[in-house]
Amino acid sequence: MSAPHQLVVEADGGSRGNPGPAGYGAVVLDPVTGGTLAEAAEYIGVATNNVAEYKGLIAGLKAAKALFPDADVRVHVRMDSKLVVEQMSGRWKIKHPDMKPLAAEAAGILPASSVTYEWIPRAENKHADRLANEAMDAGRRGERWDRASSTADLDTGRPAAVPEPPAGPPGDPVAGAAKVRAAMTAARPAEAAVPQTGWGSAPELGAPATFVLLRHGETALTPEKRFSGSGGTDPELSATGRRQAACAAEAFATRGIVQEIISSPMRRCRETAAAVADRLGLEVRIDEGLRETDFGVWEGLTFAEVRERYGSDLTAWLASPDVAPTGGGESFAEVAERVSAARDRLVARYTGRTALLVTHVTPIKTLVRLALDAPPESLFRMELSPASVSTVAYYADGNPSLRVLNDTSHLR
Repeated sequence: MSAPHQLVVEADGGSRGNPGPAGYGAVVLDPVTGGTLAEAAEYIGVATNNVAEYKGLIAGLKAAKALFPDADVRVHVRMDSKLVVEQMSGRWKIKHPDMKPLAAEAAGILPASSVTYEWIPRAENKHADRLANEAMDAGRRGERWDRASSTADLDTGRPAAVPEPPAGPPGDPVAGAAKVRAAMTAARPAEAAVPQTGWGSAPELGAPATFVLLRHGETALTPEKRFSGSGGTDPELSATGRRQAACAAEAFATRGIVQEIISSPMRRCRETAAAVADRLGLEVRIDEGLRETDFGVWEGLTFAEVRERYGSDLTAWLASPDVAPTGGGESFAEVAERVSAARDRLVARYTGRTALLVTHVTPIKTLVRLALDAPPESLFRMELSPASVSTVAYYADGNPSLRVLNDTSHLR
């Protein structure tokens, strides 16, 4: 009996608007050489990020199967979509009606025992990401993606081989640490590998992009603990909130670390950012990706009021990152996609600099969660006070470092 064919599939999908013009990309790789065996990309019209990501997975699995249609094929899927990886691995339930048929189609292409899944950082999924963007660009021009003109395979920096998964039961800390070390080894080109004997021998990565995350000051809704997102009123800072913003501004002026200021478009953030900018003599840039979650019809209500009026919807929302608030709000999965895109843009722009991001509870918690590779439910386990400061640094190797969380010392 011949040995099974081992293949790697990297897939991605994107939507410029979520939902908006969308496309996917997938590449089949030789796990030993890292060479490209097949590529697929397509513009799919208006869709969400998650639909496009599933479409990319399906295209990648079909391409892998087509290479050896009558043979035993083992595929290791690598994606930067935590949602798709966790759902296809069976660890997260699939509740969204748009996802269920796509997941079923993906699961039916190859036997379940022949496919394994791994989450990777976006920086390690460049090839598939470029394919997806090429497809969306072609769709915008009214054309189809053409492999002959694709440049997605250039300078991807992918590892030459896929590491063996570590032994150990789920949640075992030793196995988890081994997985992290294996992933970091795989992400480093073989010729650049350096024996590691301690922190002091680590290669120089250069100055990171450092994000100082400032939650806006209080509004009238804050002490009443009402849902206040981007889908309801746009409240201004209260007198307390203005004092908090002034305290933050003074602290940053004393520390002298902030070089750039970027703000959510919401009024409470713009006012907080303006207080700091006036004190430091800097300009404020607005980034739509930093706005708060749209809480649908829950906007302006307390948690107890939502529980009373929309109990089953609230329970479903608390149980799954894919569920949106009542009335067409944003799910946490959708917010994570938006915030991740903003993070990647800003990291690329501010490498080696310290940028103050003035934003909201959910975007800050999401950036912290993603930095720690923590599950979505960790959002409910963080305390984030008004005008608090958190800090995350993003290094050139793709590894973030959480330095501060919920610091309010400047307010005392």
